[in-house]
Amino acid sequence: MWYYNEKEFTSEMINDYIGFVYVITDLSNNKKYVGKKTLTSKRKLPPLKGKKRRRTKIVESDWQKYYGSSEEVNQLVETLGQDNFKREILHLCKSKSEMSYLELKEQMEREVLLNDEYYNGIIQVKIHRSHVKSLKKSVDKN
Repeated sequence: MWYYNEKEFTSEMINDYIGFVYVITDLSNNKKYVGKKTLTSKRKLPPLKGKKRRRTKIVESDWQKYYGSSEEVNQLVETLGQDNFKREILHLCKSKSEMSYLELKEQMEREVLLNDEYYNGIIQVKIHRSHVKSLKKSVDKN
């Protein structure tokens, strides 16, 4: 189960969000993992009979079962059980670039690569300034 603002997050709450930035906490040792996950994905369907254009269908991803891309964390979930991990949503995002930026921001502020309190072993991101225009507007308001 995922939590957002200390409340359970459900499929009905997705609305127009495409993903989120999260932290998973191992309750046995308080180590954490920071990452991002999309809530939906696009599926390409063949064109209808007599048509040429392929169709796209947006479906919900596996976010409810997701425990990060870290092999170490996934092995620990198998070994210790899902009840030993707390999954929290830090930011709900309306674009993939916003999601990437906020994931990087969280990882850098927490110094996940330098701090032994985190399972993160790599940070990869490629973001262009034009991708985060919506975030700039919210920063300018403050």
